[in-house]
Amino acid sequence: MTTTTLVMAREPIPGGASVFLAGPTPRLGGAVESWRPAAAAELAGQWSGPGTLSVLSPESRGGNRAAHYDDQVDWETAARAAAGAILFWIPRDLNVLPGFTTNVEFGLDVTTGRAVLGCPPDCPNPERNRYLIHVAHRHGVPVCDTLAGTVSAALAILTRHPDAAGELP
Repeated sequence: MTTTTLVMAREPIPGGASVFLAGPTPRLGGAVESWRPAAAAELAGQWSGPGTLSVLSPESRGGNRAAHYDDQVDWETAARAAAGAILFWIPRDLNVLPGFTTNVEFGLDVTTGRAVLGCPPDCPNPERNRYLIHVAHRHGVPVCDTLAGTVSAALAILTRHPDAAGELP
Protein backbone atom coordinates (compact mmCIF):
# COMPACT_ATOMS: atom_id res chain seq x y z
CA MET A 1 0.00 0.00 0.00
CA THR A 2 1.30 3.45 -0.91
CA THR A 3 0.47 6.53 1.10
CA THR A 4 1.41 10.16 1.41
CA THR A 5 1.61 12.37 4.44
CA LEU A 6 1.54 16.16 4.53
CA VAL A 7 4.23 17.81 6.65
CA MET A 8 3.62 21.51 7.20
CA ALA A 9 6.00 24.34 8.09
CA ARG A 10 8.04 23.87 11.27
CA GLU A 11 6.79 20.32 11.85
CA PRO A 12 9.39 17.56 12.24
CA ILE A 13 10.84 16.50 8.90
CA PRO A 14 10.69 12.71 8.53
CA GLY A 15 13.25 10.58 6.74
CA GLY A 16 12.41 8.60 3.64
CA ALA A 17 11.02 9.67 0.29
CA SER A 18 9.88 13.29 0.21
CA VAL A 19 9.01 16.14 -2.12
CA PHE A 20 9.27 19.81 -1.11
CA LEU A 21 6.62 22.11 -2.62
CA ALA A 22 8.53 25.27 -3.58
CA GLY A 23 6.86 28.27 -5.13
CA PRO A 24 5.00 31.43 -4.24
CA THR A 25 2.79 31.34 -1.15
CA PRO A 26 -0.45 33.32 -1.05
CA ARG A 27 -0.74 35.86 1.72
CA LEU A 28 -3.08 35.01 4.59
CA GLY A 29 -6.50 36.48 4.01
CA GLY A 30 -5.69 37.23 0.37
CA ALA A 31 -7.92 36.65 -2.63
CA VAL A 32 -5.80 33.80 -4.04
CA GLU A 33 -5.99 30.23 -2.80
CA SER A 34 -2.90 28.11 -2.39
CA TRP A 35 -1.86 25.83 -5.24
CA ARG A 36 -0.28 23.39 -2.76
CA PRO A 37 -3.42 21.35 -1.88
CA ALA A 38 -3.80 20.50 -5.58
CA ALA A 39 -0.11 19.57 -5.77
CA ALA A 40 -0.39 17.35 -2.67
CA ALA A 41 -3.48 15.65 -4.12
CA GLU A 42 -1.68 15.07 -7.42
CA LEU A 43 1.32 13.61 -5.58
CA ALA A 44 -1.00 11.29 -3.63
CA GLY A 45 -2.66 10.20 -6.86
CA GLN A 46 0.59 9.51 -8.70
CA TRP A 47 2.73 8.08 -5.88
CA SER A 48 3.29 4.37 -6.40
CA GLY A 49 6.63 3.94 -4.68
CA PRO A 50 7.24 1.78 -1.67
CA GLY A 51 6.25 3.19 1.69
CA THR A 52 5.08 6.65 2.53
CA LEU A 53 5.86 9.79 0.55
CA SER A 54 6.21 12.90 2.71
CA VAL A 55 4.96 16.06 1.05
CA LEU A 56 6.81 18.99 2.63
CA SER A 57 4.88 22.27 2.53
CA PRO A 58 6.24 25.63 3.69
CA GLU A 59 2.72 26.74 4.55
CA SER A 60 1.65 26.76 8.19
CA ARG A 61 -0.94 24.32 9.48
CA GLY A 62 -4.09 26.22 10.39
CA GLY A 63 -2.49 29.49 9.31
CA ASN A 64 -0.36 29.64 12.48
CA ARG A 65 2.62 31.67 11.29
CA ALA A 66 6.09 31.37 12.77
CA ALA A 67 6.77 33.58 15.77
CA HIS A 68 10.13 34.48 14.23
CA TYR A 69 10.98 34.86 10.55
CA ASP A 70 14.24 32.94 11.05
CA ASP A 71 12.30 29.90 12.30
CA GLN A 72 10.38 29.75 9.02
CA VAL A 73 13.44 30.29 6.82
CA ASP A 74 15.46 27.71 8.76
CA TRP A 75 12.70 25.10 8.45
CA GLU A 76 12.30 25.71 4.72
CA THR A 77 16.05 25.44 4.17
CA ALA A 78 16.23 22.20 6.15
CA ALA A 79 13.18 20.77 4.37
CA ARG A 80 14.59 21.56 0.92
CA ALA A 81 17.89 19.97 1.94
CA ALA A 82 16.12 16.83 3.19
CA ALA A 83 13.81 16.46 0.19
CA GLY A 84 14.50 13.85 -2.44
CA ALA A 85 12.88 16.15 -5.01
CA ILE A 86 12.13 19.86 -4.97
CA LEU A 87 9.01 20.70 -6.98
CA PHE A 88 8.89 24.33 -8.10
CA TRP A 89 5.45 25.41 -9.29
CA ILE A 90 5.36 29.07 -10.27
CA PRO A 91 1.95 30.38 -11.37
CA ARG A 92 3.51 33.86 -11.54
CA ASP A 93 1.22 36.80 -10.84
CA LEU A 94 3.12 39.93 -9.91
CA ASN A 95 0.08 41.30 -8.06
CA VAL A 96 -0.64 38.36 -5.73
CA LEU A 97 2.00 35.61 -6.30
CA PRO A 98 5.18 37.44 -7.26
CA GLY A 99 7.52 34.62 -6.19
CA PHE A 100 10.58 36.74 -5.47
CA THR A 101 11.81 34.41 -2.71
CA THR A 102 11.09 31.49 -5.03
CA ASN A 103 13.52 32.96 -7.56
CA VAL A 104 16.30 32.86 -4.96
CA GLU A 105 15.42 29.33 -3.82
CA PHE A 106 15.44 28.08 -7.41
CA GLY A 107 18.88 29.61 -7.89
CA LEU A 108 20.10 27.77 -4.79
CA ASP A 109 18.56 24.45 -5.85
CA VAL A 110 19.02 24.41 -9.64
CA THR A 111 22.31 22.49 -9.49
CA THR A 112 21.27 19.90 -6.89
CA GLY A 113 19.88 17.39 -9.37
CA ARG A 114 16.67 17.35 -7.32
CA ALA A 115 14.79 20.33 -8.79
CA VAL A 116 11.87 20.31 -11.21
CA LEU A 117 10.42 23.54 -12.62
CA GLY A 118 6.74 23.95 -13.42
CA CYS A 119 5.59 27.16 -15.10
CA PRO A 120 2.00 27.29 -16.36
CA PRO A 121 1.85 29.24 -19.64
CA ASP A 122 -1.62 30.57 -18.78
CA CYS A 123 -0.57 32.28 -15.52
CA PRO A 124 -0.97 36.08 -15.40
CA ASN A 125 2.74 36.81 -15.95
CA PRO A 126 4.36 33.86 -17.78
CA GLU A 127 6.99 36.15 -19.30
CA ARG A 128 8.41 36.60 -15.78
CA ASN A 129 9.31 32.89 -15.70
CA ARG A 130 11.35 33.05 -18.91
CA TYR A 131 14.71 33.48 -17.15
CA LEU A 132 14.07 30.58 -14.74
CA ILE A 133 13.14 28.36 -17.67
CA HIS A 134 16.34 29.33 -19.46
CA VAL A 135 18.47 28.59 -16.38
CA ALA A 136 16.66 25.28 -15.85
CA HIS A 137 17.44 24.18 -19.41
CA ARG A 138 21.12 25.15 -18.99
CA HIS A 139 21.36 22.93 -15.91
CA GLY A 140 19.29 19.99 -17.17
CA VAL A 141 16.36 20.65 -14.82
CA PRO A 142 13.07 19.25 -16.13
CA VAL A 143 10.65 22.01 -17.17
CA CYS A 144 6.91 21.32 -17.29
CA ASP A 145 3.85 23.42 -18.02
CA THR A 146 1.21 21.46 -16.06
CA LEU A 147 1.01 20.61 -12.39
CA ALA A 148 0.46 16.92 -13.20
CA GLY A 149 3.55 16.89 -15.43
CA THR A 150 5.62 18.66 -12.80
CA VAL A 151 4.55 16.10 -10.19
CA SER A 152 5.45 13.26 -12.57
CA ALA A 153 8.90 14.74 -13.14
CA ALA A 154 9.48 15.15 -9.39
CA LEU A 155 8.47 11.55 -8.73
CA ALA A 156 10.76 10.40 -11.55
CA ILE A 157 13.66 11.99 -9.67
CA LEU A 158 12.72 9.95 -6.60
CA THR A 159 12.49 6.79 -8.71
CA ARG A 160 15.96 7.34 -10.18
CA HIS A 161 17.50 8.46 -6.89
CA PRO A 162 15.41 7.23 -3.93
CA ASP A 163 17.97 8.62 -1.49
CA ALA A 164 18.52 11.86 -3.41
CA ALA A 165 18.34 14.17 -0.40
CA GLY A 166 21.46 16.15 0.23
CA GLU A 167 22.87 19.39 1.49
CA LEU A 168 22.04 22.65 -0.22
CA PRO A 169 24.92 24.54 -1.78
